[in-house]
Amino acid sequence: MLKRTNKKPIGNSNRRIAIVASEYNARFVEGLLEGALNILGNVEIVRVPGAFEIPVVAARLARRKRRRPATVICLGVILRGETTHAEHIGNTVSSLLGQIAVETGVPIIHEVLLLENEAQARRRCLNKRTNRGAEAAHTALKMGEVMASLG
Repeated sequence: MLKRTNKKPIGNSNRRIAIVASEYNARFVEGLLEGALNILGNVEIVRVPGAFEIPVVAARLARRKRRRPATVICLGVILRGETTHAEHIGNTVSSLLGQIAVETGVPIIHEVLLLENEAQARRRCLNKRTNRGAEAAHTALKMGEVMASLG
């Protein structure tokens, strides 16, 4: 379950930010989401079953006419197993997220992590000092500024 801190978010952007977060590997994705929300505060959150479903939702958000986000953060965790399935999912998701960003002009912040094991996931998702969700939030704020400055 997502834990919120009483800490006030440091993000002060008026720009709309959306987060697409996988439900699969929930413990780790919740850690990423918590890290992002501690920076951003109130954002639109869309949950999807797994990492493979993230790009289609990110694309729909980025192509919206109304309530179009300035940036979309994508959060997911893929753990390698005994087959190459995880690598195929990771490569496909990465390729599609990049394509969506270029085609729509909406920055897509890619934090769908392909990791070797749970120890790596704990370090990147549950550790406050190395939380990639918080890093994604900072990147989203910065890219919002960059894109706005380009007109």
